[in-house]
Amino acid sequence: MSEKTDFSPAYYKVIKVIDTFTEWTGKTVAFVCVPLALTVFWEVVARSFLGQATTWAYELSYMLYSVLFMLGAHYALLRGAHIRTDMLWEKFSDRTKGRIDFYAFIFLFFPGMILLFGASVEDAWRAFTMGERSDQTAWRPYLWPMKSVVPLTAVLLLVQGTSEVMKSWFAMRTGRLFEHKEGGEI
Repeated sequence: MSEKTDFSPAYYKVIKVIDTFTEWTGKTVAFVCVPLALTVFWEVVARSFLGQATTWAYELSYMLYSVLFMLGAHYALLRGAHIRTDMLWEKFSDRTKGRIDFYAFIFLFFPGMILLFGASVEDAWRAFTMGERSDQTAWRPYLWPMKSVVPLTAVLLLVQGTSEVMKSWFAMRTGRLFEHKEGGEI
């Protein structure tokens, strides 16, 4: 492979646009913590001080946490916060890291996200058309909003994955990381 290190300005622009989008959406999704905290707070107050549990707080809290977890996954990918075997990873050269990431994204990540998207779109649509409701509590909320988060997550991960595969290609071609990720700090 030739040592091509000159990439077009458009290449860098695509990465910047995707990363900026992910940064903005990831920070926006973080605001789901506010209703989540308020829901848990109210449940504690209702149980502890009013002597009566709510019919909705348990379900709403796990749904909000699921939204936070799922829709925050693309932000975690941007920040390098997903699990990796660091004791092995740190011994690899930047070029080898680029190769491993590039092929992992192409052969594992993208096919997995495409399959997740396909399966979850069908599931969300079925939940919507059937008016599927939860059986967890007496509240029985509709499940289609929650199930719709899964294909949205797949799309967000595919978008950020595009940036990550471009960064991996850069590392594979130049022998330098596109950027250093701290990992774990989000």
